[in-house]
Order: sequence, then structure tokens, then C-alpha cells
Amino acid sequence: MSFITRRKAIEPHVHAEGEHRLKATLSWPHLMALGIGAIIGTGIYTLTGVAAGLAGPAVILSFAVAGAVCACAALCYAEMASLMPHAGSAYSYTYATLGELVAWVIGWSLILEYTLVCSAVSVGWSGYASGLIEQAHWAVPKALLAGPEAGGLVNLPAVFIALAVTGMLLVGTRESATVNFILVCVKLVALAGFVALTLPHFDASHFTPFAPFGFGAHEADGAKYGMMGAAAIIFFAFYGFDAISTAAEEAKNPSRDLTIGIVGSMLICTLIYMVVAACALGASPYDVFSKDPAPLAFVLKQLGQPQAAAWVAGAAVIAMPTVIMVFMFGQSRVFFAMARDGLLPCWLAAVTPRGVPSRVTILTGVIAAVIAGAMPLSEIAALANAGTLAAFIATTLAVLALRRSAPDLPRAFKTPLVWVIGPAGVLGCVYLFTSLSAKTMIFFAVWNVVGVAVYLAYGRARSRLA
Repeated sequence: MSFITRRKAIEPHVHAEGEHRLKATLSWPHLMALGIGAIIGTGIYTLTGVAAGLAGPAVILSFAVAGAVCACAALCYAEMASLMPHAGSAYSYTYATLGELVAWVIGWSLILEYTLVCSAVSVGWSGYASGLIEQAHWAVPKALLAGPEAGGLVNLPAVFIALAVTGMLLVGTRESATVNFILVCVKLVALAGFVALTLPHFDASHFTPFAPFGFGAHEADGAKYGMMGAAAIIFFAFYGFDAISTAAEEAKNPSRDLTIGIVGSMLICTLIYMVVAACALGASPYDVFSKDPAPLAFVLKQLGQPQAAAWVAGAAVIAMPTVIMVFMFGQSRVFFAMARDGLLPCWLAAVTPRGVPSRVTILTGVIAAVIAGAMPLSEIAALANAGTLAAFIATTLAVLALRRSAPDLPRAFKTPLVWVIGPAGVLGCVYLFTSLSAKTMIFFAVWNVVGVAVYLAYGRARSRLA
């Protein structure tokens, strides 16, 4: 069988044994908390300001557009995750439907996505942590609070949090999920407080003009402006739900729990994003708060609420690491699945007695820390989006391909109106991809050319299906 077309079998259970088998320890509340923990993070605490600077008040529609595209993908993920509850997410789904070479490209793209998300959120967390450090008058040199692009030497807080989360994940899967659940509750309480404090100061005049940069995407100074340009960046804020599918192998009742976790977290988070963005815009003009790396805290300070601003910043510092935790968790599971299939060195697939693939977790943490220490948030987020869009397109195509080739396959969850939602999701992802900057698309292409070279040199011959 050709390495381009060879496929894994579609099986409802994983048959790997011993050190290559993950433990089923998660129920649907853990999975939904994983989704909310991944989705509600840098996107709402930091990228709200970045995106408002690109779209103006129309950023609310940017959230809606990005959420709608993600909703189409989420429904397809729910079908595939309940059909194939395996570690690996889009990589595993593609392997079973579109062939090994395409699966490698998607897995390689997921490695880019998850690692860069961990780095981006570490940088976003550092923005809030640095503000608190300066507010507390700690004697930390400014050169150690920002990367080279921001005029510093190294972003030490970002490096610290990436490595700290790595240590937490090494403790155990269920323990990490429980900590995540608690921190998600802290995060939601802080955002509810922000809404309650800003609503009395709502000024409708801040929404005029509504779309100062237009509705389409146009490039200027290396960035894409307009509602769709902002949507291509905001997209980064929504895709935490796909990290849930990487935990499919560790779900106690995958056919039920994965669907609840994926669809439920998407619906809840889209609503939260739009409400918080509307309150921020109503309380402060977009061109004012968009320039601050901690926009929500900045809005509260402008309203004469320094104590509340400190509480929101504190909640971000405490709770934003949940995003790093979930994506680092997802990255390690993608690495694990690819190594177990022989496409990466098999020693990476070793699992500790506590059910943790420790080697890939440490590798992911170190790489994320290095990137976070040196690169700016906006570039990391854009690159992560490219990898995610590729994975979303592949998963949607996998669902459509299986509906054609195996229509009678038992499905615990079926994507409704699949021949409408599927193509809509693919077209939406393609449009968002073209809304990314030219530099991002070039880097993504180079990344995958390198990936294919690695596959041809190593994975093609060492694959378990070879």
C-alpha cells in the first residue's frame, strides 16, 4: 500500500497496551472545563485589545464570525471524537480517512498550533503578571519582563509560567484536570465582575463609527485590518475545544462526554466573549484600551476602579495558565499518538504509572518556554491560527468523506445538516486563512515543507503501517 494512501482502521477502542496506553480518568465536567479553560484565556484577557485595534467596535462581529466558523468545526469534531475516541485529535481522524501523508501534515500543523498557543498564552499571562510586579514595586529589571521585540532581553515571566505548567501536568491527568476546573471557576467569576462593573458606564457613542477599518480584510504595515482581519486573529481565542478531542482516549464515556464537552464549551464561550467585548467597548473607546497589553484591567482603571482592575489582573494571572495547561496537554497527546504510530521516535510514547506521557510533555514545555521568552504575542497567535485552520479543514473533510464511504457506520453523535455545515466550515476556514498576513502564510508553508522532508526521511519507513 502506498504511504500516501495507507490508512488506520476506524476502531471505537484503542488496543495499545502497557506503556503506550493512556488511562480513562475524565468525565464530562472535566472535559467541558478543559474546553472553557482553553477557550477563555488570552483571547478575552489580551487579544480583545489587539483585535479592537484592527476592527474597532466591529470586533463584536469578528467574535461572532470566528465563533460561527468554529461552531461548524466543533460539530464535526464531536462526530469524529465520539466515533474514534483516540488521542491525536485531527491527526488521528485524518489518518483513518485521508491517508498517512495528509495525516502527517495535519499532525505537524497541530504541533505548530499547540506549541505556539502555549507560548502565546504565556506571553499574554506575562503582560498581566508584569503589571502586578511593577505595581508591587518588586526590583525586577524591565529587560527581564519583555522579549527582544518589545525592547527587553527575555520575557522571564512567560518562561516561568510555561515551565511551571509543565511541572503541573507531570503530576497526573486527573489531578491536572481538577486544578483546571477550579481555576476555570475563578476565571468566570472575574469576568462576571468585569461585566457588572462596566455596564453602568456603558456609552453607545463608543460604537460610532462601527467599522472604521471596513468589514473585509486589508493589509497595512504587516497586519490585516477590518472586521475579517480581526476575526482571523480572534479565531485564536475560540479553538480550545479541539484540545478536548485530544483527551478522547482518557474519557470515561467518550460517546456522551466528548459531545457535551466540545459543543457545550463552544456555546458558553461564544456568549461570554461577545458580552465582555461589548462591555469593554461601551466603557472605553476602542482606540484607547486597544493599546494596552492588559485591556480589561486598563478599562477598569479608566473607570476609577483600580482595586477592581487589580482583582481582574490577579484573576488573569491565576487562571490564564489553564489555557497553557490544556494546550500543553493536547500537544503532548498529539506527539504521543504520532510516536505510537511510529511516525516519530517510539520512545516519546512512554507513559508514566500516573498515565502521563512525560517525555513529550517535558519536550513541549521547554520548546514553548523558549518561544515565549523571545517572540511577541501577535505573531505567535497568527502562526498558531494557520495550523489550527488546517486541522479544522481536515477534520471537516474527514466527516464528509466518512459519510460517503461508510454511511452506515454507528455514530453516537451525528453532525446536523452535515452537507451544509461541513462545506460552510471549510469555506469559512479557507477565508480566514487568506485573511492572515502574507508573512504568516509563508512561514506556515515553510514549516510544512520541512515537515514533509522529516516524514520522507524518517516516518515513511518507520510507520507501523509500513
